[in-house]
Amino acid sequence: MKREQAVRINDYLLKACTALDQARMAIAGLGKAERIKLGDWLDDIVAALEDEVLLPIYEQYPDLEPPKPSWEPPTISSELTWDEVLLPPSVTDQQFDEIIFSVMKPHWRKTAMMVFLVMDRCKELGLPISDEMIAARLKVLADSDRIEGIGDPRMWFHSEVRLKD
Repeated sequence: MKREQAVRINDYLLKACTALDQARMAIAGLGKAERIKLGDWLDDIVAALEDEVLLPIYEQYPDLEPPKPSWEPPTISSELTWDEVLLPPSVTDQQFDEIIFSVMKPHWRKTAMMVFLVMDRCKELGLPISDEMIAARLKVLADSDRIEGIGDPRMWFHSEVRLKD
């Protein structure tokens, strides 16, 4: 492939990547089942676009590759699962859920923000609850459809939660 062809193809593909990012945001507003199904398909499409089309262009013309973002890629903030959590004896799952729901709103908030707000409320109540325990419960609530979630709640800064409409 000639350089001018690679430049033109690269420009079109970068525009396609922008459109796919916009599609990802639109998918985020769908119901959970549709979000998961379409989100998985979209992830497959983006991976194929990057690995099978863009990568060969960048191997041949490395200067065409856009600079890497200055932010860090999404990472898992906590691996703790709810079945590993031991709440204080004075707190039931239902009481803990009530604390979470008391600070949650119907608009999207980063999981990290919710962990912080719930942790702050637990401190006010004198409860020894860790940030990882809160995140594990948020994941259970999202997985059981009691709240809405976008992304993997284990990635606190790259996922969001909200009250169901």
